Amino acid sequence: MKNIKTMMKTTLLFAAFGFLLSSCEKDEHIPPNVTLKTGNGYTSADATVGKNQAIMVGITGEKVEDDMIKYNVSYAFDGASATTTYQDFSLSGSEQQHYDKDVTFSTRNQSGTEKWIFTITDKDGNIAQKTITLTVQ
Repeated sequence: MKNIKTMMKTTLLFAAFGFLLSSCEKDEHIPPNVTLKTGNGYTSADATVGKNQAIMVGITGEKVEDDMIKYNVSYAFDGASATTTYQDFSLSGSEQQHYDKDVTFSTRNQSGTEKWIFTITDKDGNIAQKTITLTVQ
């Protein structure tokens, strides 16, 4: 009888430990789907461009798990690690499910590289980014 009680206690202990471990697993969250538009007039990949050249980039974001809440465009020149914000918007209403935006900017009037980062963030803080690097000549 004593062995049965010990076995039951051990079984309950292992079951409780198993439940505790399974409840501690971190849920994986999937960020929004983000694509850059392609086609006539759009720049959607790394490119060599001219000084003061107008560039148009189109970004499309689709909700996956959580509503999208923020859209940001930033840049860094000549290999800088810090970025500067070009555009920053909070998303609301139907934009939180589907977001579509065209951005037009001009390259600098000097040779070098321009890294442009297009970011959409959802309510859980998941970040989806697309980056293009422009070599200005």
